Amino acid sequence: MSDGVDAWNRLAALLPPAQGEEFEGCWAIGEQEAGLGLLVSGLLSGDVAIGETVRAQISVLTEVWGEREALAPGLRRCRGDGGPGSAVRLIERDDVHVGGDTVAAARSLSGLVLVPWIDCARCGRVLMRAHTREPWGDLSFAAGQYVITAPDRTVAVRLFPADAAEEAFTGLLQDCGHQPTRS
Repeated sequence: MSDGVDAWNRLAALLPPAQGEEFEGCWAIGEQEAGLGLLVSGLLSGDVAIGETVRAQISVLTEVWGEREALAPGLRRCRGDGGPGSAVRLIERDDVHVGGDTVAAARSLSGLVLVPWIDCARCGRVLMRAHTREPWGDLSFAAGQYVITAPDRTVAVRLFPADAAEEAFTGLLQDCGHQPTRS
């Protein structure tokens, strides 16, 4: 997904032509946040079916551009294509957490709360967002790290810094031999 504009244009192709052009234009003028809102609303209003891998790719983009929280509910409502064999699945749920202290071999996760985000259909590994707990009890808005865990979610297989959501997603795909798919 690191091919930026190419990935953006592939997502634009999912939308009706006029909406797709408007979405592409958002990249050109540096309004990616607005573009992602247009994408999700266009998928919903056009009842466009998307595969689970595409849903996960969009979720990663919304994370990168700081719009995941706002757009996640709409993205979850987008119609699936029913296609078999998606490489990954968006499992994001705000009510399921894993304590960072329970994940072996990752001292840097101590005190963090891990939120399951995307899992690999082939190997069962899970990409999680690592958040701090704010003094008022909520999780931090932005993830402080990204973690790929073993299927049982007790061992950190790979850690990624806060600015590496795309790299973490690509790592999840590549660690199991998946090639990032084209939208």
